[in-house]
Order: sequence, then C-alpha cells, then structure tokens
Amino acid sequence: MKETVITVTEAARNFADCINRAHYQGVTFVLTKNGTPVARIVPEEKKRCSGAELAKVLRRVKLSEEEAAAWNRDLREARKMLKPPTNRWE
Repeated sequence: MKETVITVTEAARNFADCINRAHYQGVTFVLTKNGTPVARIVPEEKKRCSGAELAKVLRRVKLSEEEAAAWNRDLREARKMLKPPTNRWE
C-alpha cells in the first residue's frame, strides 16, 4: 500500500486527482494541517470492519482461558482510553 503525505490545502487544490489516484492506483493520502495528520483518503476496497463483523469473526475463534482473560483485560483497558468528543462536529 502506497501512502502519500500531503497538506489539506494540496488535497483541496487537487481533490479530483487524489480521488482518482486512490481509486485507480490504490494510493492512500494522509492529509496534514500544520504538520499534524488530520485525515486520510483511503481506497474503498480497504474497508474497515464494523463492530458487528468483528464480533461475528471472534465467535468462531477458540481461545484458551489465558488468552480469553488477556483479551478481556486488553479490551477493558482500550475502552477506558476512549473519550467521546465534546463537539461531535470536530
């Protein structure tokens, strides 16, 4: 997977080209603002899985008691780190 870092301004000026390159060449664009990554343009075929899809796959996985406990512990720790945005439009 090829990743190209560009500014938000560059992406705005060349939006159609970015979309075409993502679609036809599989390029992922990382958009930056003031040097900080803020967004990505990712080809559609590289979908992320939903929570429901993940749950469906995990039901088929056979974990030992130790692995299941570790998974549960890691999941609880990850959930503690999640914070809802104060402004849903940000």
